[in-house]
Amino acid sequence: MIILITGASHTGKTVLAQKLLEKYKYPYLSIDHLKMGLIRSGSTELTPMDDNELTEYLWPIVREMIKTAIENTQNLIVEGCYIPFDWQKDFEQQYLEHIKYYCLVLSENYIRNHFADIKKYANVIENRLDDEWCTMESVLADNAEVLSLAKKYNVNYILVEDKYEISIEL
Repeated sequence: MIILITGASHTGKTVLAQKLLEKYKYPYLSIDHLKMGLIRSGSTELTPMDDNELTEYLWPIVREMIKTAIENTQNLIVEGCYIPFDWQKDFEQQYLEHIKYYCLVLSENYIRNHFADIKKYANVIENRLDDEWCTMESVLADNAEVLSLAKKYNVNYILVEDKYEISIEL
């Protein structure tokens, strides 16, 4: 089984991946780790701020890793914001049968009522070296855009509205 977890920044993708790893013992791939490895090694001239270009650069690599895992009947959790919303077009049916996709989105109400918690838990799994850019306005805009795209592409999304309680059963 392949679990894809995507969504806006600061929505808990990495925390969810870690919880699934602990519960199901499935390894996970952080696309952010892959991104930084490629950037730091000089394999690309892209920077961490080149979001759209990074999706175009990283997705073909991640997509083929997913196919390889499926072909080898291996489980894998892949988490990160660099999964395109039209990801399904890149897989034939025999692969799609083994993939579950979840897009995490925080509602406007949740963000406004819990922004201090969003910032507080930003470093629970990974240390964010520079998180000053993360403002309520940027989180609101990012989540609104992700929700709009999730609806446009009719993908499975989880909208956090009142309490942050995300549970995925496999």
